[in-house]
Amino acid sequence: MTLSLAGRTASPVAHAVPIRVGGFGGAVGLAAYLERERIDVLIDATHPFAGTISANAGAAARQTGVRLTALRRPEWAAVAGDRWIEVDGVDAAVAAIGARPRRVFVALGRKELAPFVRAPQHFYLVRSVDPVDPPLPLPDVAYVTERGPFGEEHDAALMHRHRIDAVIAKNSGGQAAYGKIAAARARGIAVIMLRRPAPCDGPAVETVDDALAWLDHALTGVTARGV
Repeated sequence: MTLSLAGRTASPVAHAVPIRVGGFGGAVGLAAYLERERIDVLIDATHPFAGTISANAGAAARQTGVRLTALRRPEWAAVAGDRWIEVDGVDAAVAAIGARPRRVFVALGRKELAPFVRAPQHFYLVRSVDPVDPPLPLPDVAYVTERGPFGEEHDAALMHRHRIDAVIAKNSGGQAAYGKIAAARARGIAVIMLRRPAPCDGPAVETVDDALAWLDHALTGVTARGV
């Protein structure tokens, strides 16, 4: 078993399996890797917003005949007390903040921050695993460098300390990043929620346990390539 990481985090969490880091060179490169390494099954466990790699995984699996499933955790759903503004993309999220100066907690990837430069009237609190380098050319921005998961209590304290009145987040689903959503609800704070892109076609499961069950079934009776 091999775990493939995109390489966007400088110090990834340690894992008990072999790891490769970096891209494959698109669907063609991934297909070549699957053939070269004689891979029998492929699990697409990328972030729900990482559409390119998911599309490449599907194309490579079809080209090579490798069995594929995607781990797609369910989306978050708004519940009583949530104040969500749902948008498509970061540009729409920036527009949704409005013209009046606000104090905004930005929980997005480091590579998605450039559009906020167009709205310099706001205070931004940016949280990321690795430092934002270079810093954003904004007059009022603070950075928090830390690795999740983050609970409600932790994120409520962070919002209180920085007097946050709006949160920008992706609808990534799962529990590891839900603390900010629960904290915003409890504090009556608006959440500008980025909708998920449409998922790629193909088989999918919702939990790690489901993925392991699928893997056990997929490997049953598999004959190693080249034997």
